[in-house]
Amino acid sequence: MRCRAARRIRKQLGRRGHFLLILGVGKTCWGAGFLIDPPSPAGLALLTHFCGLRHWAWLWIACGIVTTISAFLRVGRDWAGFVAALIPPTVWAVAYLAAVVSGQYSRGIYVAIWYLTSHVGVILWASRVPEHSVPHVPGAAREGGPG
Repeated sequence: MRCRAARRIRKQLGRRGHFLLILGVGKTCWGAGFLIDPPSPAGLALLTHFCGLRHWAWLWIACGIVTTISAFLRVGRDWAGFVAALIPPTVWAVAYLAAVVSGQYSRGIYVAIWYLTSHVGVILWASRVPEHSVPHVPGAAREGGPG
């Protein structure tokens, strides 16, 4: 019975859903970590100017929940999950870039690039991956001719 339920959930999620589920759980946990044990605010002066990191943790948590829920929606309706997944790392990258430009945190350039590539870039790429992709078949093979 459990295996059947697991197969059903796995089939419902599909490739994009699995990705959104992993992202959603990760973002929610990351935000919870900010609540439980806030890190050093080094490089995040742009954010902490408006409110503390504990408050910003709720951005990660809320976006993580939206992303997780979107994992279970059909392709085409899962767009909100990808948008929600983009928001926290984009905000953090902007904050670190602002810290670099203002001269407050020179190491921020590396952190910003990390957020922009391993988070924003990967999310943008995954949002464009079709649920089922069929490899290109050469014209001759379609017509029954030699490969």
